[in-house]
Amino acid sequence: MASIFASVFFTEMLLPFLLVFVLVFAILQKSKILGDGKAQMDAMVAFVIGLILIAFPQPRDIIVNIMPWLAVAVAVMLVFFILYGFAGGDISESETWMKIVFGILAGIFTIGVVLYVTGLWDSVGGWFTGAQSETWMSIVMLVIIAGAIAVAVLTGKRGGGGGGKKDD
Repeated sequence: MASIFASVFFTEMLLPFLLVFVLVFAILQKSKILGDGKAQMDAMVAFVIGLILIAFPQPRDIIVNIMPWLAVAVAVMLVFFILYGFAGGDISESETWMKIVFGILAGIFTIGVVLYVTGLWDSVGGWFTGAQSETWMSIVMLVIIAGAIAVAVLTGKRGGGGGGKKDD
């Protein structure tokens, strides 16, 4: 039975097709791009996009290689939410900062996985280790300084600074 799940047809054709078909169909149904009540048209478009995906090896390989990373990320988030639920209480009433931090971490993780899976990680790493590393480090430092200035200015406008005198 395990050999069915390990077959090339199952892992590189059927599962990627089904994933893309279901996602595209769900997006078309939710967005109603093709019109309201056009489930058959949405299914046909999703079917064609799924078939096009499995016809081209490079995009299909990217999806096949990203899915295990997605499973790992979901498992890590599940463990975090379980531990947070034990210690912190209700997750549905979580604070805004927590949502922002998770969004940033998810974005960084997604970019890292896509760069790794597509093979671009070595190219990006070369920017920071080769002759261009000084330029990139200067850019990173300027971004950090600009971020710090923006935080200081925004905090000062909201009244976070205590330097001003109050009139009686």
